[in-house]
Amino acid sequence: MNLNQIHNVYFIGIGGIGMSALARYFKNIGKQVSGYDKTPSMLTNELIESGINIHFEDNINLIPSDYFVENTLVIITPAVPISHSEWNYFLEREYQVKKRAEVLGIITKDTFCFAVAGTHGKTTTSSILGHILFESGADVTAFVGGIVENYNSNLIGSGKTVTVVEADEFDRSFLHLHPNIACITSMDADHLDIYGTSEAIEASFVEFASKVEDKNNLFITKELPLEGIQCAINEEAVYKAFNVRIENASYVFDVQTPSEIIKDLHFGLPGKHNLMNGLMAIAMAKTFGTPTESIAKAIASFRGIRRRFSYQIKTEKLVYIDDYAHHPTEINAVHQAVRELYPDQKVLAVFQPHLFSRTKDFIDGFAESLSAFDEVLLMDIYPARELPMEGVTSEWLLGKMTNSNKKIVAKEDLLASIKASDAPIIVTIGAGDIGEMVPSIKKLLNETI
Repeated sequence: MNLNQIHNVYFIGIGGIGMSALARYFKNIGKQVSGYDKTPSMLTNELIESGINIHFEDNINLIPSDYFVENTLVIITPAVPISHSEWNYFLEREYQVKKRAEVLGIITKDTFCFAVAGTHGKTTTSSILGHILFESGADVTAFVGGIVENYNSNLIGSGKTVTVVEADEFDRSFLHLHPNIACITSMDADHLDIYGTSEAIEASFVEFASKVEDKNNLFITKELPLEGIQCAINEEAVYKAFNVRIENASYVFDVQTPSEIIKDLHFGLPGKHNLMNGLMAIAMAKTFGTPTESIAKAIASFRGIRRRFSYQIKTEKLVYIDDYAHHPTEINAVHQAVRELYPDQKVLAVFQPHLFSRTKDFIDGFAESLSAFDEVLLMDIYPARELPMEGVTSEWLLGKMTNSNKKIVAKEDLLASIKASDAPIIVTIGAGDIGEMVPSIKKLLNETI
């Protein structure tokens, strides 16, 4: 496909975090962009404000009349059902219809491509890397799966020759990419509704790793059964973060590289998992040839990602943090970071499970990770693309938790339940529409300070 011949780009599911980054990209390069999404959100509002036409009704009459077969690319998200009328309209008329991952593959094929893979840490690592490269003056565009606070966008830069992309394992999407330098942050079981077994997920990551021919350009953690350059914290590795300490609620650390020791890097994202994400980004940037001074400056100025351990309130009396975590490993990482920063303080976790299948597959892991918090408010499962599964409920999860201070809370009762808690540290966790409630939770808590 020649993107130069495309004048119009139509998105089905334009409000998704990955889809919206592509929509911004095509708008930036002068294409006419419009699309459909199921429900309005902060992301769709931002896209509309940028001049993109979006509607929220599955209606073929709302497709622009000048979007002809020969000059239109249609991009779909895997979350859209095959029964969708607009999707079928385009298929029946033989439009070019492609998945987001396929389009990323086309865009990145003729660029120097950095690909960040892993069941956890993709968004943070790719955002840090994109920020480092952009700040160093590289001709980069980074497509990331979160809103980066430094740019208030999920798109960094407008470069033509270098790309940074999240290599998403969902639906084996990352196999469409053409990475020159890549990393794999983790290979935990997830998306078992797609893969069936953890062995199948691992095999898919092995296939992705094989796309990087020079293993000096593939960066991995020590526990992964792959060939590549190892990165570690306080352990021997080719890239090692050590002498880690906390100063003013931020990390200060040194990094051993193959050629030097970089002293006293300052990094504001809490949690050992984020330190590893930062180390991966540093390793890839160094391999690309980014100057050490540029890396140090960019790491220090990186402000984080919306809904990734995102401080909403940070006072001596009350702290409110919001996080996208939706897997037991990610919840454990949030807990570790909170305990490290706020030892001996009571922590309230508000959790909205995401997907019936994920809840079922990892029920014991969710129960164990949530039980580590002092108090838990558990919301109903957010279905996303799924229909309910018999017996898979938040009540089932609650019953498996060993925490004595726990209860199910309906969405309409959430604010009152949060207000009733005496915990000085509050964390909202989940990948569903709990993110849409953050402004109202923040407003409520601000009134109590």
